[in-house]
Amino acid sequence: MAFPETHERETRTLLSRHMGEEEARTLDGWRERGGYGALEKALEMEPDEIVTTVKESGLRGRGGAGFPTGVKWSFMPEKGDDPHYLACNADESEPGAFKDRELMRWTPHLLIEGCVIAARAIQAEHVYVYVRGEFFEVIRILNRAVTDAYEAGYLGEDILGSGWGCDLTVHVGAGAYIAGEETGMLSSIADGRAEPRIKPPFPAQSGLFGDPTTVNNVETLSSVPMILDNGADWYRQWGSDDSPGTKLWCCSGHLNRPGNYELELGMPLKDIIHDVCGGVPEGRQVRAVFPGGSSTPILSRDELDCETTYEGLSEAGSALGTASPIVMDESTCIVRAMRRVAHFYAHESCGQCVQCREGTAWVTKILERIERGGGEMEDLDTLYDLCEQMTGKTICVLADSVVFPLESSLDKFRDEYEAHIKHDRCTATA
Repeated sequence: MAFPETHERETRTLLSRHMGEEEARTLDGWRERGGYGALEKALEMEPDEIVTTVKESGLRGRGGAGFPTGVKWSFMPEKGDDPHYLACNADESEPGAFKDRELMRWTPHLLIEGCVIAARAIQAEHVYVYVRGEFFEVIRILNRAVTDAYEAGYLGEDILGSGWGCDLTVHVGAGAYIAGEETGMLSSIADGRAEPRIKPPFPAQSGLFGDPTTVNNVETLSSVPMILDNGADWYRQWGSDDSPGTKLWCCSGHLNRPGNYELELGMPLKDIIHDVCGGVPEGRQVRAVFPGGSSTPILSRDELDCETTYEGLSEAGSALGTASPIVMDESTCIVRAMRRVAHFYAHESCGQCVQCREGTAWVTKILERIERGGGEMEDLDTLYDLCEQMTGKTICVLADSVVFPLESSLDKFRDEYEAHIKHDRCTATA
């Protein structure tokens, strides 16, 4: 079960309160739980009022970058003759992340309501929800919910008699990691290759079909109805000034109770691992953690007493990312873990940028050689050099997604690499 039994330290709002409830998937069941009340309120508000409320709430994008949502909405130009679009990124391709698919599986109408409210705020006529192609069950559930929402008047030409209309299309992707990058996703929706493009222009100026477009994540949009229902101050009662609210944490790896947990931003990472998730099985110790998914810098066991806010994890030398900690205990070979991460990103590179295409491939080959005992000490200098050549020199951040964990592993677990090179052995505890 992706959402385990509620832990006493969870703060379950509408984001996860109804997970596991079959009736919450249905239109009637969702309305019984207060669903679409926020949309009714939004229809009585001017678009700028909605944007201001979300700005004041401090909601930050839940897809990884953490950019303030209301600020992003305000970047959309004034409505003219050109159509506006909202693109919901439901690709969820970051290794370690599995929250968005559960939101869509259990509360599809929550996402639809958030999408329509956001569309009104940015004056968009059409929403595209870009869903990862492997989410077969989720796609079926979401399509059913969209059909029901149209029939009930929550989507279409004249939503609830307001005189304002919005359409929503569920677009199924083909499962490429790079399609999770916003410009790659927009290209895929428009029947192109899912390849990122150089910015500027940014999507707010030239996005889907060349028109102004806002891109938001599933969890971000699912947070909007409760903010509109309860107000900005209500949302700010949790978290910090710069990182308010709650966040879904996708906890995996060597844990007694892995799963999705909704937690107030700011809880120490060690508490999430040892208290909420029950610690590491069989009495082992934590060796390292990817705190925000596989693309974030690794933290060692001694660095887990940090606040899980955007600023807190940055100060610790890593990033909150998608809030998807992957815990590795003392039996984990760090070299092997990094080799597998690098192999994934090398496979998923679109190949446009030489630094990414060649860099990720060479990193993988060198790590494979070191892991099997055929490496040389010069390989470590080469890996650092590759990190330098790959960082910030490509169209998107896929190459950086290899560099961040790799460089941190070289800095913090150099003895592991040297043991493989010098003695053909691993320092991990079997």
